Amino acid sequence: MSEKSTSPKDKSPNAAYFNDDDPNIAYSRVWFYILKSQRKFVLKFSQVLKDQGLGDPAWYEILFEINMAGAEGKLMGELESKLLLPQYGLSRHVSRMEKAGLLRRAFIADGRRKQVLFLTEEGNKRLDIVWPLYLDTLKKEMGPLLDTDEAYDLARSLLRLIP
Repeated sequence: MSEKSTSPKDKSPNAAYFNDDDPNIAYSRVWFYILKSQRKFVLKFSQVLKDQGLGDPAWYEILFEINMAGAEGKLMGELESKLLLPQYGLSRHVSRMEKAGLLRRAFIADGRRKQVLFLTEEGNKRLDIVWPLYLDTLKKEMGPLLDTDEAYDLARSLLRLIP
């Protein structure tokens, strides 16, 4: 795959909209808007989740991915790759979630190196309770800003940034 480059002479309509002399500034704009968007929305989502006993927004993602894996559970290494969380951070979350009774782990016999994660009954219940609240918060915060087609377009664009 070749690297795309735009010459500063090629002023696109989008660069003109932002009044950018160099259209390559678009990459900086994407980065900063992703960061600002995350800061804008994470506080609302965090509060909704904390009110339901989920200590961190990552806890919802972890529960969701384990649930999607079904009865076989989810390997911790696969979860790390899927969520793009560093191993030490994921381990900390999993330990806290296990203490909260939301999940359990089993160790594969090759020495405690591989762990399979499973939802507990409490983890399943919490996921069922949180999903509608999570979705309502998303709709309340983003609905006035994006219609569903725009939300899908944005989601598709952002997916291209994730390996």
